[in-house]
Amino acid sequence: YSLMAGGKRLRPILCLAAAEAVGGKAEAVIPVACALEFIHTYSLIHDDLPSMDNDDYRRGKLTSHKVFGEDIAILAGDALLTEAFNLLARRDLMPGVPSERLLDVTREVSEAAGWFGMVAGQVLDIRSEGKTVDLKTLQQIHRLKTGAMIRVSLRAGAILSGASAAALASLSDYGRQIGLAFQIADDILDVTGDEA
Repeated sequence: YSLMAGGKRLRPILCLAAAEAVGGKAEAVIPVACALEFIHTYSLIHDDLPSMDNDDYRRGKLTSHKVFGEDIAILAGDALLTEAFNLLARRDLMPGVPSERLLDVTREVSEAAGWFGMVAGQVLDIRSEGKTVDLKTLQQIHRLKTGAMIRVSLRAGAILSGASAAALASLSDYGRQIGLAFQIADDILDVTGDEA
């Protein structure tokens, strides 16, 4: 339900584009691109819960917990996160990719999704609610909550495709910048946007 609700598919697109940008084939990294979308979707399901943002709609449809209940929504998010790492471990789906590259990407994705990335950003965001935060804190929230997964999406496609150190550094910087810009735009839409 939540995976097929629409959306931009930004993270998988960036993964595929980064693979091509460094001379690889997008088809070779599709399982990783799917894993990134699974992680993103899990985060949205959990973010919509009453204990977090308490949203009723996502992408014009009722949120998962409104349709299936909070218990099933939590489990659906958990299942998507777990399945994402199952996909990352499936060497058989990426036969031309060396194991060490896949292991590096798995580690980086876990850091970007976890306590050193998206989860940390969500914690900072929750702890900042109702408070005035300085620019440095706001940028840290954005870099972690949204930027970490955008950045790793680019890095994953590039690493799996054998990017040079210089190309990887450029794509990493690009990911850092667009992650910040994306979250700023999202925050503005939260204030000025119309549900329709």
